[in-house]
Amino acid sequence: MGRNALAIIAIFLATTFAWLILGASINARTRGSGSDLGPRVESSWGAPQQQAPPLAFATAPPNNALALERSRVTVDFDLEQRQKGLLWFPTYRVAYRGDYLFRNTTIFNEVTLKLIFPVADAVYDDLVFRVDGQPVPVTTSNGAAIAIVNRPPGTPVRVEVGYRSQGMSTWCYSFGDNVSQVRDFVLDMRTDFARIDFPQGTLSPTMKRSTGDGWLLTWRYSNLITGSKIGMAMPEKIQPGPMAGRISYFAPISLLFFFFLMFIITAIRKIQLHPMHYFFLATSFFAFHLLLAYLVDHISIHLAFAICSAVSIFLVVSYLRIVTGARFAWREAAISQLVYLVAFSYAFFLPGFTGLAITIGAIVTLIVVMQMTARIDWSGGEV
Repeated sequence: MGRNALAIIAIFLATTFAWLILGASINARTRGSGSDLGPRVESSWGAPQQQAPPLAFATAPPNNALALERSRVTVDFDLEQRQKGLLWFPTYRVAYRGDYLFRNTTIFNEVTLKLIFPVADAVYDDLVFRVDGQPVPVTTSNGAAIAIVNRPPGTPVRVEVGYRSQGMSTWCYSFGDNVSQVRDFVLDMRTDFARIDFPQGTLSPTMKRSTGDGWLLTWRYSNLITGSKIGMAMPEKIQPGPMAGRISYFAPISLLFFFFLMFIITAIRKIQLHPMHYFFLATSFFAFHLLLAYLVDHISIHLAFAICSAVSIFLVVSYLRIVTGARFAWREAAISQLVYLVAFSYAFFLPGFTGLAITIGAIVTLIVVMQMTARIDWSGGEV
């Protein structure tokens, strides 16, 4: 093996080592920002929420519970994702309204109604608390709104509650502790986002209808016994930090394909490239990932990707234009870089198809190279 080939291999290995360090650095920054920023976002915006139906029970001991005969619940979500550093957080606004019908099955007249808020230290605006259509005095204590009314035994008690709040990641509706029986229940959930998912252990909607930019989801039960909940997991954006880290770890494969194709093309066209030329090409590839790593926490990852691609291609083309001429720089080198650096890296934006896209690119490369070199006599010249 010649000295030039050994030098090119050394350049490739050194660049690979630099990419490993860069990827580890990005992951460390991501973990650090996640552990620090996550609690800060929760404290300033809100934590995951889980709402339960209000409680109704006799004020006098032994505080017997009133039977819940009917539930009509509506939940509206407004997704407002927020970026902090290298991470996006799936924050949302929620409007909750509940119309419940209890029946005083106790022997007492005085009834206590209690709405427990999902999170004690969250923000709740536009609080609604009505009994039989009329507002009632409400006190708040230990993260709950409490009202006391007088209703004779055997009479129905209609309770309307609601508020506007904000949270992060997930929202759930719980029927109660452990296994609960639910009668005449309807929950309508509206989203302003189309990509929906349900947390593990939650019930699927009984009906759903697209509203263009979101969904209207309905859970309807006449007599249900369950220990599950109803819930919605907010869609997450592409995380800039983890994405930049994965692209950096993949970079050596991208450079290997590029070097391989450059070696074949220059051998066929009798173009001489010195190991130092390969060194500067490798640094131009590395510049893409280095710039991406420190740009994604300031602007959109898609815009950052476009800027880094343009910068890296400019470095390669402007350099090879002087070394080999404009034709080789713009045609062979620029197209190869678009495929093996830009397209291969962008494959990570296609979850579930990344491996397939790279495999197809590798097979196409093999076909092209085999066709280009099929007539070469590797023992000494062309046939």
